[in-house]
Formats: sequence, structure tokens, C-alpha cells
Amino acid sequence: MLRERVRRLLLRFPDALARVGLVSRERARTTFELAAPSMVSAGIWTVLRITDFLMVSLALPDAAVAALEISFQFYFVGFSLAIAVSSGTISLVSRFKGAGEDGAADLAVKQSVWFAVLLSVPLTVVSWLFADELMGLLSADPAVVEFGAAYLQVVMLALVFRFVSMIGSRGLQGCGDTVTPMYVNLVIIPVNILLNAVLIFGLGPAPRLGITGAALGTAVANVIGAAVFTAIYLSGRFPLRFRPGGTQVDLGMAGEILRVGLPLAGRRLVATLGRFPFLYLLGILGTPVVAAFAVGRQVVQLAMIPGWGYATSASTLVGQRLGEGAEGEATAYGWETVTVALVTQLLVGVVVAVLAYPVARLFGTASVDLTAAFIWVFVVGIAGTSVAQTLEGGLRGAGDTTWPLYGMALGTVLRLVVAALAVPAGLTLAAVGDLRFAPGLGLGVVAVFAAILVDMYSRAAVNAIRFRSRRWQAVARRSAERQATSED
Repeated sequence: MLRERVRRLLLRFPDALARVGLVSRERARTTFELAAPSMVSAGIWTVLRITDFLMVSLALPDAAVAALEISFQFYFVGFSLAIAVSSGTISLVSRFKGAGEDGAADLAVKQSVWFAVLLSVPLTVVSWLFADELMGLLSADPAVVEFGAAYLQVVMLALVFRFVSMIGSRGLQGCGDTVTPMYVNLVIIPVNILLNAVLIFGLGPAPRLGITGAALGTAVANVIGAAVFTAIYLSGRFPLRFRPGGTQVDLGMAGEILRVGLPLAGRRLVATLGRFPFLYLLGILGTPVVAAFAVGRQVVQLAMIPGWGYATSASTLVGQRLGEGAEGEATAYGWETVTVALVTQLLVGVVVAVLAYPVARLFGTASVDLTAAFIWVFVVGIAGTSVAQTLEGGLRGAGDTTWPLYGMALGTVLRLVVAALAVPAGLTLAAVGDLRFAPGLGLGVVAVFAAILVDMYSRAAVNAIRFRSRRWQAVARRSAERQATSED
């Protein structure tokens, strides 16, 4: 069978790492097989984002590309909360499944869906009413504000459906089923890309909507994705089942999702909110710099794809082993997943670096050299991102989500401090009475490049120190004790 031949071919990679003594063959194979479908899912989502930027850059000026980057940060506030809730889901589901408590795993998904509704509706209302004001906070360019507000208002209408899709996907991944979410995404993302192309360029009888078309296509695809996952969970043919009746709220379980999810929400929000002043600093250097950064960051996401898959693998395997009481195996899986992830991402990074100039030209930005330079800088930081991302997955599987928050906070602060040196000397960034804050040294994009790398590697250091301490094992034990007490 073709599928089995492809499987054997892909497994040569972890087998090769085992032959040179970097990992054990069994763990590397388990890690890789679990991560591969998640890589495909992450890959097609990345292709979607890159395609969005490519189509907008071809159809509209650099101001629209900058607007897409800025408006997406506001969307990412809601997206960050969705990731936090769904990460709490995968943490609980993986441990419940490891302990054989299938009913509790089903209920964990239901709790997460209720959180999704409560969090997404207020964000959608605020974005619809204040889109222009939100964009105006980060850009003084009227064109950027106009493009960004148009995108933000529409894309946020489907935020609750994006929440549901992520919860559905992460729940199945917590059971070890990373294939079903992959198949769903293999259908939804091409539909999204097609809708975006038709609506951005006005293909066929469709109107030419530009950046609004990109938002509308994404919103419609999110609704379809949520409908598909809802049907999967109602069918009763998959590892998890959504039961509309019965218990709706379990305070102990809801509290555990919040305990796991709040630090993750904090981590994501720190990252997202930290990008606001960072983009503001880039805006001082000019809209072409923002556009070059946006394109470079999106392109290098191709090298980040394996990290998302391996982080999911680490969450599931560490969580399941802890549920079985095998702390030593959980630790071994965590470190060996990092090794496989690091090798994979460095190989992909080399390819991205070689293709930096052709890709930069493809996007048609005003500053090809600067875009290529941003791509190279992000590639240099891939090792740090790989370690940080994968170990965060392992810690998340144990329910220890506080330290990744600390790492993100440290990286964000250091990035802003270093990036502030880029602006012209003497330029006042803030003032309180007679006190002026003017940290700039006029270092330009060199300081921006350094800021990006400092951020990436400081996060890796914090997560590595925490995982090596093994204190996350005690966090998992306390979590299991709390849940047992709640059930009693």
C-alpha cells in the first residue's frame, strides 16, 4: 500500500538519528509518527498565512501587507486565548486517557467549549466597534489603519468558530489521534485559500474585495471547520464524544483547565501584546520595514512547522506517561523529542535560508534585500525557537504552564529593550511630566535583528532549565491529587 510505503520512507529519518546514537529508536519513532500529522496540519495553516500575505502583496501596496501584520496581532489576542483553552484541554485529556478515564476526558472538552463562548463573544464585539481606534494605536499611516480595520472587523466575526475547531483538534491530539485533525485541515485550508483568492482578486463573478476578501474567506472557512469538528464529536466514532446532555459544568475540572490555561493565556498574551510596541518601533523606521519583517516572519514559519508538531507530540507523550505513573519515561520522551525536533528544524532552516532572495522577490516587496535579511535572522534563531517550543509542549503535558510564561515575559522585555535602540537618538517615545523616555541610539535594523535573536534564545534557556529540574513532575502529581479530590 502507498500509505505504508510512505510511512516506512518517513521513518528512515528517526531511524537514522537512532543509528548515530542521538535518540532511542522506539521513542524517536513514536515521537515522529505522532508529530507527523500535526506537522501536516501546522504546515497547511502556515501555507494559508503565507498565501494570504502573498496574495495581498500582489493585489495591494505595502501598506496593506503592514496592515495585515498589525491587524492579525489583534486577532491573535483571541487566538491566544483559544490556544490556552485548547492546551488545557490536551493536558487534561492526555492524562485522563492515560489513566483510562474516558468519561472525564469527554467532559473536559465540554468545559473547554463553554470557555470558548464566554471568551470570544466580548472580543468580537470590541473588534467590530473599535477597529479603527485599535489600528490607530499602532500606525499613523491612514492607509494602514483603513486596510487593517477592514480586515479585523470581518475576521473576528468567526472567532468563536476558530475556538471550537482548535478545541476539537487538540482534544483528539490528547488521545493520540493526530490524523483526524490533519484530514480536517487538508479539506478546510484549501477551501480557505480558494475563497481568499476568489474574493481578494475578484475572480469569476465574485467582487474584488481586496483585504476584506482575505478576512471573509478565512471567516467562512472557520465556520466550516467548526461544523466538521462538531459532527466528529457527535458521531460517537472517535476517541472523544461531545454529549449535549448530562453534566454541563464541573467546577473542579473547569478550575484545572483554568490553572493550566491561564499561564498559557498569559504567555500568549505577553507575546501578542509585546508585538504591539515592537511593531510601533518598526513603524518609526518606516512602513517598508514593517512589511519586510512581516514577510520574513511568515516565510520562516515554514521552518517552524516541525516544532508545532513535535510540541504536540511532547504534550501528548509526556502527559500520557505521567497518567500511567511513568515519570522516567515522560522525561526521556521530553528530551528525545527536543533532539528530533532540533535536527528537523535546522535542516528545514538551511533550505529556507538558501531560498531567501527568490522568495523575497516573489512577494514583490519594496525592499527585497531587507526582506531577505529578516529571513536569515529568523533562520539563525530557529534552534532557540525549536528548544523553547518543544519543551513548552512537554511542560504543558504535565500541566506546568507557568514557566513558559516566565520565559516569554523575559524574552519579550529583552526584545523591546534592545529594539528601542533602533530608533533615532533623541526621539521621545514616552513622556511623563518633565521626564522623557528617549532610549534610541539610531542603530536601525541591526538592533531589530539582535532583539529578535535575544528573544528566541532567552525563552529556550528558561524552558530548558525548568524541564531539566524535573519539578514539573511534582506539578503533575499535585494536579492528579486535586482532580481525585474533586471527583470524591
